Amino acid sequence: MSSESDRLLAQLGKLARRPLSAARAMPPGLYNSPEIHALELDRIFAREWHCPGLAADIPDPGDYLTFSIGDEPIIVARGRDGEIRSFSNVCRHRMMRLVEGRGHCARIVCPYHAWTYDLEGRLIGAGHMESAEGFDKSAIALPPLRTEIWNGWIYVTLNRQARPVAERLAGLHPVVAPYRMEGYVPVVHQDHVWQTNWKLLTENFMEGYHLPVVHKATVGKWFPVGDTMFPETVDPHFAYQTFTKTDKATYGRAHPDNTVLEGAQRFTSIMPTAYPCHMYVLAPDHLWYLSLRPKGIAEVHVRFGVAVAPEVHAALGGGSSAWVDELVSFFDRVNAEDRFVVEGIFQGSRAPSAEGGPLSWLEREIHDFMGYIHRSLTGPST
Repeated sequence: MSSESDRLLAQLGKLARRPLSAARAMPPGLYNSPEIHALELDRIFAREWHCPGLAADIPDPGDYLTFSIGDEPIIVARGRDGEIRSFSNVCRHRMMRLVEGRGHCARIVCPYHAWTYDLEGRLIGAGHMESAEGFDKSAIALPPLRTEIWNGWIYVTLNRQARPVAERLAGLHPVVAPYRMEGYVPVVHQDHVWQTNWKLLTENFMEGYHLPVVHKATVGKWFPVGDTMFPETVDPHFAYQTFTKTDKATYGRAHPDNTVLEGAQRFTSIMPTAYPCHMYVLAPDHLWYLSLRPKGIAEVHVRFGVAVAPEVHAALGGGSSAWVDELVSFFDRVNAEDRFVVEGIFQGSRAPSAEGGPLSWLEREIHDFMGYIHRSLTGPST
């Protein structure tokens, strides 16, 4: 690495070791260095678990969705046996991308030469290959990727040695388990590209300091800042905070038919970030999430989804409704508010005079995240 990258990482390490009372934001160079970005792709994105969405997004055999980790495009499909598996989304013949977006199929058929794979990734059809010496379609399959389901979330990794998701997120499980989010019903699934660095969007999600300002017309008006709470200990694999919603909130409080949550849980939301960049707000009546993939220093692919609690879905009669339409519209406005600021911060980070300022106690998770980034980028290379 260059001396500038070494300097930036050394500075990050010093900041991460400070107490929260003396914490400051990351140096702007960490958002703008091509060398740091390449290191992130190698040390973070090629090694960590990433979330393509909810298992409930592909409920039936043959349902699939697509995702990517770095340069590896991925198919996530539910097989005939009900299991969810992931494969490389690249044909084994001439490297054509197999499918796009989301959908349903009985078989995966390459749009180039119609090589055909079953839902377990095995090649089951390849026409006009009889003259190819030694060709045996039973020996050909799409490369599988490690896939695990945790509390209803799909996680995929390129790293064969990665610790299981359940081990990494063991400390988060008792926090989210009472909400039974694996039963929430997806109502929207979107993909966008924002012009910012992925770390800036992650940091923005992790702090409530901006909510009364940036989101004063949406979620901020129901957010009692003083009720924000953080766990006592810092976990190396995730961060979270909890916050409450006032009785005037349109969203974020338990439906009367919810018989599981009790006491303050009925109006308390949990906001976890599973490192590096799977983030969600888990509320008693709904959840919404972001899953990020950098497209370079200045762009990030944003996967956004919303799901509603099963009793809410049942009370609405299932499917689309005015309530769900308004919920989705509401979070579209929230995302637009966030996009404005995180794209603005990225532009500001390129100014010669830019520097990271002191952090509020409400930005505690940003300080934790800085420690994660430093450990990941400076740890062992294997």
